[in-house]
This record gives sequence, C-alpha cells and structure tokens, in this order.
Amino acid sequence: MAYKLEDINYRTVADPKGLIEEADANYAKKVDEVADLIVENRKNSPIVLLSGPSGSGKTTTAMKVSEALEKRGIRTHYVGMDDYFITVRPETVPRTPEGEMDLESPLCLDMNLLNRHFTELAEGKRIFVPKYEFARQMRIQEPSKSIKLGKDEMVIFEGIHALNDMITDVHPEAFKLYISAQSSVTFGGKVVFKNTWFRLVRRTVRDFNFRGTDPSETIARWANVRRGEHNNISPFRDKADFQFDTSFAYELPVMNATATKLFRTIPEGIERFDELRQVFPALLLFGDIDESLVAEDALIREFIGGGIYEY
Repeated sequence: MAYKLEDINYRTVADPKGLIEEADANYAKKVDEVADLIVENRKNSPIVLLSGPSGSGKTTTAMKVSEALEKRGIRTHYVGMDDYFITVRPETVPRTPEGEMDLESPLCLDMNLLNRHFTELAEGKRIFVPKYEFARQMRIQEPSKSIKLGKDEMVIFEGIHALNDMITDVHPEAFKLYISAQSSVTFGGKVVFKNTWFRLVRRTVRDFNFRGTDPSETIARWANVRRGEHNNISPFRDKADFQFDTSFAYELPVMNATATKLFRTIPEGIERFDELRQVFPALLLFGDIDESLVAEDALIREFIGGGIYEY
C-alpha cells in the first residue's frame, strides 16, 4: 500500500481531524477482524503469538486486541517475551560473524522455558513468567507474574521472535499475528518516503522523548536493527495467520515538528549514511498537525506520549 503525498498534505490543511479519525477507524477495523479470527481459533489454542519489527506498535496493538477480546467475553493476559531473555554472559551469548554480541538473536531467549509454558498453559496449568532486568542484563529471581488460564481466558505473547520456527514448529496451533508499518508515501508515482522510515522516525522520536537517547545514537543503530529484522523477523512473517499494516496517513505530520529537529544532522560514517541522510529532506515534504487532535488511545501515542496506556 502507498499513501499519496498530495492527499496527505491537502487533508493536513483542510481536514486534519477527519484524516486522523479515518485512519484510526481503519486500524480499529483490522483489530476487530483479528479478534474475530482469534476467537475462532480458540478451540485449537489459548495462545496468541504477536510479532513485528521494532517501531511497529506491537505493545499498543496487543492491548487493543486484548480490549477487543474482552468485549467478546474473553479475558486476556499479556506477556512481553523480553522477560524470557537469558542472563547475558560473555562466554555463552550469541555472536555475530564479526565476533560482536548478537543481542538480536532468538538464542538470547529461553526457548525451552517458553515452549514449556505454552504447553502448560494449554493444559490448564499455572506458569510463573520470569522477569528480566535490562539495566543489569540479567534475569532476576522474582517472577514478573503468574498465569493460570480459565475457561474463557487467553494469553498474548508479544515479541520480535514470536513467529520464529523454534516456537511455531512446536506450537503450530497457536494464532500467529504479524504487524508492521508497511506503507510508503509516493509523489508523481515515485516513492518519496520509504515504509521502513516510518518506524525509524517512530523509534527516534520515542527514544528521545522517553529514554533520553540522543537521536544520533538511535539513527546510528538503525543498520544493525535492520540487519536483525532481515535475519530474525522477516523470514517468518508469512507464517502469520493474519498480517496488517500499522502505518497511519497522519503520523508524519503529527511527528514532523519534533522529527525534523532530530533528523537535522545525520552522523557521518555510519552504515546506510547515504540512505539515512535522505530522511530529513523527505520530512520537509510534509505539513504539520497539532498532536492535540490525536486520540488518547491512538497507537501513535506509544511514540509521542500523552496516551492512556502504560508501556
């Protein structure tokens, strides 16, 4: 799918509220469609596996799907698969071909424990979800939560490796969902804003706003993020029972005021420099929409803040 720049810019000025409401309604329709499919698959498995690359809005989408399932009489538990990371030890951590620690590898997850928990949940047993402390890169003794599924209960496991063969080959009956910002923006038949740049802008704005990360750091890491996606996420997307696009026609105008400041200087010498330096002039093609027009429960609030969900 592609958005037309001229359509976005026209509605940014003429009807920003309508542009936002229309895009949010389309997203909500997809969430409802997914929820219906999950309900249909419930007889096969109480497990939902949600995957997608960084910046896709996985956490908000998981919450939205949970809300839709609640309306259908199903109580839903959420588990972030990051808590299944294994304590980082130099002697055992996966390595890249260059010898660097590969923290994007699925082998950083405790796959044996994950698969055992999936089986135990399906059998009606109680599990104790581990807890991972990222500051110290280690699992701590206290579990993050315990879950035992009742008759009308399900659990959503969300993580970048959720559709990896090491999980789906063992539990093919689980419902598998893949999300990503998949649309580009075109003008005169040519792409002027790549689909992957949507996620880069989201990450850069979010990391600056909420993690205190200098934009140069986020942008410099982008090549490694994309490499990890290519190796560990994209190859498994076609295993999904449902895929949908989480890009919004209005998000670049909403984030533009902040994003143009952050992308003004691209650190030289980084991988993909020739590509990344094109993001700033591409952002200048868009107008601005006041973020106050964005609903408090919108997915984009995951990146700009001011929403009702906690992350």
